[in-house]
Order: sequence, then structure tokens, then C-alpha cells
Amino acid sequence: MSDGIPCVRVPPTAGERTRTMLAEQGLIDTLYEIDTTEDYLYIPVVDSTAVPDQFDIVTHVVNTRDVPTSPADKLGFDPSYERLGEIIIIDEDNHEKAREVAKAIVESDIPVKTVLNRDSKVSGPHRTREWEVLAGEETETCHREYGYTFRLDIESVYFSPRLATERHRVITQVDAHDHVIDMFAGVGPFAVPMAARGADVVAAELNENAVEYLSINAEQNDVDDNFTIVSGDVRTLPDSYIDWADRLIMNLPHSADEFLETAIRLAGDECMIHYYDIQHEDTLYQPGIEAIRSAAEPNYKLTVETRHEVRSYAPHEYNICLDVRLQRR
Repeated sequence: MSDGIPCVRVPPTAGERTRTMLAEQGLIDTLYEIDTTEDYLYIPVVDSTAVPDQFDIVTHVVNTRDVPTSPADKLGFDPSYERLGEIIIIDEDNHEKAREVAKAIVESDIPVKTVLNRDSKVSGPHRTREWEVLAGEETETCHREYGYTFRLDIESVYFSPRLATERHRVITQVDAHDHVIDMFAGVGPFAVPMAARGADVVAAELNENAVEYLSINAEQNDVDDNFTIVSGDVRTLPDSYIDWADRLIMNLPHSADEFLETAIRLAGDECMIHYYDIQHEDTLYQPGIEAIRSAAEPNYKLTVETRHEVRSYAPHEYNICLDVRLQRR
């Protein structure tokens, strides 16, 4: 509660119009609440001398606004973190600093159940990693991304919130009735939204835990009718999918090249491949282009429509994407 600060006093009927005008001029003092009585609104202002003459300025007692507490308020610096539903993920090598950051996050106004620190690189056929639990214990969460919800357990499946913008870029290229195969679908962050756009989607996934969440996510996003889940290696897809795909998602950096023979077998007469790779900054795109060309030619003509860096992966290494159109000769 203040001792009394300058406020613009207006009848309630003029409150919103006055508030908007003062806000546009940067005159509202956001450290304090707007007070309402039966007869008047009292709008705190930062500089009473700058208020237009048509307004009545009075000194009035108002409540101090509750300002959300951020981790930076506790630490004195802005820590780097990612949000995955109600899980906060940090990436800190220093154990003591990691504990300090986790404590500040929990004590802030951020809604959080669990704070995790990356404890290893992604590895193995299921692309999972080790986690250090710094606060809480729940590793299952429901993450929302561009209007879709994804349930997952970060300990048993791969999911990166950092890739949301890249996924959205690709998803928005999909048209209704496209034939799409997501060759490494995970819990469905590519496949589910594509099906929601009306595409016929086949989602292949090797990790049985991810397959369970994939099914849950398809159901909770209402895409069951045009969505097929294949549990197992994409190389075991039945012959009915040979020459079927209009679009292939190959989001398996480091080893997508091992599946290019399968991709070419699945590709239709015209097919877009979204190929993800990890490469050194000196040779970002050429290894992937050459690998696709080696697998596709002479049966297909290749056109590289997009090449771009998705994110930094390690010193001098980048996660990149190639959007390559195949046209059967």
C-alpha cells in the first residue's frame, strides 16, 4: 500500500478510454494497481506534470502491484533454460551453479513441477539422454506447441522444445491429402499437426515408449482417422507404402543417411524430403546433398529448395536441414 501517489481520477464510464490514452503516452505507473471506488477510477501516473490538462490529478492511496518474481531477481543474472510443459530444463556443467539456478527457478513465479539438468548427450537408438533431477521428481508432462498438446516422459523419449519453430516451418508446408511418412516420429510433434492439417500420415517409431505417447497424442489432438502408427524400424514398412510418399520427414541427425535407401523406396513420383543432419561449419550442406544424390540418382532429379542452419549443436557444428524435392525421371 502506498502513502499516496499522483493519480488521474475519472468516472468509471471514462476509465478504459482514459487508461488507453495514458498507456499510449507511457504515463501509467505500473508499480501500482488501478483503484476503483463507487464513483471513480484512480489511475497511478509516473509524471503528473505530463498528464493532459483535461484530466483531474489527485493524490490517492493505492495498492502496490504484485510483480512476478523471476529467476534473475534471485540470481542477479538471467539463466538459460527451456520449458517443457511444467518441466524446466537447464544445461549447466557446474553442479553447484546448476543447484543454485534450480533453487531460483523453484522460488520464482514460474509454474514448475520439476527442474532437470542435461547429464549426457543424446545417444542410442531411442535418442534418449541422462538427466540430473535438481528439483521435483515428475518427468512426465504435457507440452503445448502451436496449439497442439504432446504428452511425454522426457526420461524415456526424445523431445526438444528448441525445435518448435523448425517443426512449425515444415508443418505449414503440408496440404490436405498429402501422403506423409514421418520416418522417426517420436511422440508426434511433426506427424500429429500434419495429420491435423488433413494429410494422410504414417508415423514410424522404434521406441515403444514413444509409440505409446504417439497414440495418446494422436487421440488427444483428434487425428485418429488419417493417422497410422507403425511400431518398429521404418525399414520394415510393408510394400504397400512403396512409391507412396509425397513428403518424408527424416529427423534423425547423425544417421539419417543410413535410411536414404528406404526413403527413396518410399518416395512417390514427386516427393519432398526434409533431411536433418549434424555437420561441421566448413561442410554444412554438401555431405547431405551428396548422400541424397547418391541414393536417388539416376531415378530421380534433385532440387535443393531450402538449406538452412536449425541451431548450433556443438562448437563449430550445426544441426541443419535440407528440403530436397525429388522428381522421378
